[in-house]
Amino acid sequence: MEDFLDLAWKWLITSGARILAIVIVSLIVIRVVRMIINRSRDKIVMKTEDDIERAKRTETLAGLIEKTMRAIVLIAAALMTLQALGINIAPLLAGAGVVGLAVGFGAQSLVRDVISGFFILLENRMNVGDVVEIAGKSGLVESINLRVTTLRDLSGNVHSIPNGEIAVVTNMTKEYSRAVLEIGVAYKENVDEVMQVMKDVGDELAKDPGFSHRILEPMEVLGLDSFGDSSVNIKARITTRPLEQWNVAREYRRRLKNTFDEKRIEIPFPHLTLYMGEGESRGVLKIRHVGGGESEPGVTDNNGSEWT
Repeated sequence: MEDFLDLAWKWLITSGARILAIVIVSLIVIRVVRMIINRSRDKIVMKTEDDIERAKRTETLAGLIEKTMRAIVLIAAALMTLQALGINIAPLLAGAGVVGLAVGFGAQSLVRDVISGFFILLENRMNVGDVVEIAGKSGLVESINLRVTTLRDLSGNVHSIPNGEIAVVTNMTKEYSRAVLEIGVAYKENVDEVMQVMKDVGDELAKDPGFSHRILEPMEVLGLDSFGDSSVNIKARITTRPLEQWNVAREYRRRLKNTFDEKRIEIPFPHLTLYMGEGESRGVLKIRHVGGGESEPGVTDNNGSEWT
């Protein structure tokens, strides 16, 4: 027992102390790196408050750098711990290289994901905070790393998409956004007057203190776009800050509906017109009861006799 305790004490003051120091230093390094990255990110974001794209880019790269540095520190700590335990890590590193090469050939999809993720970040196709549509899914980008991109849709569902499956990125919030509106009115309405009303409502919305900072350019009424089954459709658009196009469009439609009601401009619903034709009249059909008199066919009287 004394020999065991002596060996344990020697191990604690040599290898054990070295391992404890490695763990403590690793945790400190991770914390310092996180602190440096967060402070640098905050400074850059504060200097570029008006540049939304640069702020989103900074947020994306900061998260990726933090994860990468944490992985490097943990791997280095693990190797140093093995060495402190008396394990020769040189053959382990050589074997890891061979195994990594074999895994690389077998895990081609993983390699494709990593390469695709690298080019997505390099080309700045999307960032954390963008609303995008990729691989048939759309939502807010919550995280991007070299292997997978995570989206959260309007219903709160989270979609994790491997980067190798991303062929086309539809970014709805790149630099600016646009609310595209198609407004239908009845055929009887004066189109020029309706377009002027739409323009006036758009200008009024742009002057509202609650929405003026969200709208970048005056509303554009593009004109009469199409003839529908029961309406003429006028198209317009409003250029907004990223992510604000939906809020602006909802508020504009609300105000426009109230204005149309005040000015008695009809927002149509589907109509159906029946055309009976204009054929030549060939006389009047009369129906006679067996007992005399005229009425409709298929009707019986109290005696049970039928009109024919």
